[in-house]
Amino acid sequence: MEIFEWIAIGLGLFLATIVLLFARRAYYARAGGTIRCDLRISTFLHGRGWSPGFARFVDDEMRWYRLFSLAIRPKRVLSRRGLTVASRRLPEGQEQLTMPTDWVILRCVGHQAPVEIAMALSTVTGFSSWIEAGPPDYQSPRLTIWPPAA
Repeated sequence: MEIFEWIAIGLGLFLATIVLLFARRAYYARAGGTIRCDLRISTFLHGRGWSPGFARFVDDEMRWYRLFSLAIRPKRVLSRRGLTVASRRLPEGQEQLTMPTDWVILRCVGHQAPVEIAMALSTVTGFSSWIEAGPPDYQSPRLTIWPPAA
């Protein structure tokens, strides 16, 4: 009888964790200004190191949260000041297996270390607009046009 109780407790904890993950995502999505995007955490292996998540735009910051985490704080915070999109590319090799077909990978540079962000092509326009829409004293960075003209 005791083993069934431990199994029931374990199953209950597992279900509670799943509910908390969905509740956390819903809480941040309800506030508005969220997008689904992946962030490259590690660059040791080519095409690997991507972590699924979502980003939330708050004032001059993009706060990125891991999708499968219970953390309340963002994993990465990108400031709009000085942030530019250095290059855009389509997923290659292993990346094609883990990302939807309509996603684009952006390599962003700024005051912090360079970062690669993958997001839907339809989201890139909004992201680029957010970068360019700085305060009045903000100098808008020049973005490269993608896809390049043939």
